[in-house]
Amino acid sequence: MLQHRHLLGIEGLSKAEITTILDLAELYAKQNRSSQKHSTALSGMTQVNMFFEASTRTQSSFEIAGKRLGADVMSMQMSASSISKGETLIDTAMTLNAMHPDLLVVRHPHSGAVALLAEKVNCAVLNAGDGRHEHPTQALLDALTIRRAKGRLHRLTIAICGDIAHSRVARSNLLLLGKMENRVRLVGPRTLMPSGIEQLGVEVTDDMEAGLKGADVVMMLRLQKERMDGGFIPSEREYYHRWGLDPAKLAHAKPDAIVMHPGPMNRGVEIDGVLADDINRSVIQEQVEMGVAVRMAAMDLLARGLRNHKKEEVYV
Repeated sequence: MLQHRHLLGIEGLSKAEITTILDLAELYAKQNRSSQKHSTALSGMTQVNMFFEASTRTQSSFEIAGKRLGADVMSMQMSASSISKGETLIDTAMTLNAMHPDLLVVRHPHSGAVALLAEKVNCAVLNAGDGRHEHPTQALLDALTIRRAKGRLHRLTIAICGDIAHSRVARSNLLLLGKMENRVRLVGPRTLMPSGIEQLGVEVTDDMEAGLKGADVVMMLRLQKERMDGGFIPSEREYYHRWGLDPAKLAHAKPDAIVMHPGPMNRGVEIDGVLADDINRSVIQEQVEMGVAVRMAAMDLLARGLRNHKKEEVYV
């Protein structure tokens, strides 16, 4: 059971809660590979997906997760909604609240917007990514992928490489991997490194050879060009030469190091295409698979909390 009504970020989760989510997700991962993929954990509940930013992997993953758990799932196209007509986020929250959904999955371009929504609704809210702040289910699915590949989620050396400054994925992973006692290195150009990031207890370098040396996990990040408003990199060609992952750079990591990427990938910019598809090193497709399992686990646990809360209200 989670001690929280919402899943807004990794920051508020304890080590035990992270393990609880991953353990349940492990069971759902096994179920998803069987012929009987459906359960009744969310039977009778309504799940609403609100994506204010375009998404393929995360939105489809949450939809599949909800349907496999037996929920009534509705995905709102926010670009075509009242938001484009000038309705405020609070007005949208109040309108949705009047419809009595049970689970609300939200992605928003502004940091803190999902937490603001959570204050105004009576249902459980899951953060599917807010600005540069957090993307908790991505960090959880990354953690599950690492645990399955390495047999553990502690005392590993993990290199997170690329556009750290604009990445909510990086922030959530930093928080989770730190809680689980891992050695984390951030690798990338100084222009894409947040100021003062060393204060989070991570190693920082702009040298790929040094950053990947002895790494158990190499996690590449997408260049968030839509969040850049200046010349952060000289050119994509130069970026790939210095910070793109190729076999020569990967050779500095451990021989059994795994390669990760949250997607979508810019092949030939952040990562060599052949390496991304290498079934012996890349776990990128497994990350997508674990995304469904983790989101099933998170929604299941939040739903249990909702049901228990309603039972307590009946008894009061």
